[in-house]
Amino acid sequence: MTSVRNAGDSTPRTTGRTPARPAAAAVADALRDATYEILPFKSAEEKVLAHVPRDVALTVTTTEAKGLGPTLDLAVRLTGQGYRAAPHIAARLVRDRAHLADLVDRLADAGVDRLFVIGGDAAEPAGEFPDALSLLEALRERDHHFTSLGIGGYPEGHGTIGDELIEKALADKAPHADHVITQLCFDAATTLRWARAVHGRGVGLPIRVGIPGAISRQKLIRVSAGLGLGQSARFLKKQQNLLWRFFLPGGYSPDKLIERLTPAFGAADNRLHGFHVFTFNDLDSTEAWRQEWLARLS
Repeated sequence: MTSVRNAGDSTPRTTGRTPARPAAAAVADALRDATYEILPFKSAEEKVLAHVPRDVALTVTTTEAKGLGPTLDLAVRLTGQGYRAAPHIAARLVRDRAHLADLVDRLADAGVDRLFVIGGDAAEPAGEFPDALSLLEALRERDHHFTSLGIGGYPEGHGTIGDELIEKALADKAPHADHVITQLCFDAATTLRWARAVHGRGVGLPIRVGIPGAISRQKLIRVSAGLGLGQSARFLKKQQNLLWRFFLPGGYSPDKLIERLTPAFGAADNRLHGFHVFTFNDLDSTEAWRQEWLARLS
């Protein structure tokens, strides 16, 4: 099944191609259990309430420019609206253990029991947490209340950390977490090689594969480049002649990427578990796309 859009039409429509069984069942399970990533912009809460079912779990990003405040505020509000919302906590933005205690206590009081921990992109740490591992260790010391705790994976590597160090960090963080969410990657083969290597090194956490939602070509390139979400996005920006690999005439569709990844779900040589959709807050088109898949596969 491939989605297409007419110019000016924000709703994807399918051309009728459906993956063969049993791949179709795996696609349906993965999309039914998909999680959405939200940017903490002013209109985000309104868009979530208008377009996202409450059984879709959410994560809320954080950036050095905005700080932790908008991320926590949105996660708290969405939790109050009945969503399972996990704020991103960037370790380099946390000053010390007292600051961490305040953050954790606020989330506990608001009923936020999910967390996603990253190192963050700040050039210098604000205090005693230079990376995600140090913050995760501090959380464990205080016997935190979180029932779901995620960490990041990097199928294409990290822009400022060598491959050997980033994979060692993943192994060190794994005992403190219960799942991995990968950075955005457009190449299924790269993601699969990485997932198999991670599994081979003994990291047994389930892996949610980061994919872009059903958003416009221009917005995907602009926001991906601005947020630094992987070398693939930057490569596409430079190599316009290769856009046809990932973009349809009316807009981007993640269908082909999903079809190439899903047959590996459940295989013995990896821990691919589901999809984590980078929505870039285009929630109406992304949710319409997901529902079209589910309707056809049902």
